[in-house]
Amino acid sequence: MDEHEPGEAYTGPARLATGGDDEALEVEVRLRGYLEPIDGRFHWYGRIASDVHLADRHRAGTTVVVQTPYGAAAGKIADLDPWGRFRITGLGAPPF
Repeated sequence: MDEHEPGEAYTGPARLATGGDDEALEVEVRLRGYLEPIDGRFHWYGRIASDVHLADRHRAGTTVVVQTPYGAAAGKIADLDPWGRFRITGLGAPPF
């Protein structure tokens, strides 16, 4: 079962789509966010659970649409950690 704390965090299933011909990928994510008072924008970020298909299809710098049961938003895949999890970041309304 997924957790949902409105506006601040989300842990659970998500779909990643690039908008290209690739089929959407079902993944597990852990996302958090905060309103940055300096720029007045909501910054969200997190990790995508290790997934062999994700590592094969996406690299750091890829822009994807992250969809959760609570919404969808564009994010950018960033670095890969030693445990095979990609970091993801986004600005504006979060997918949770």
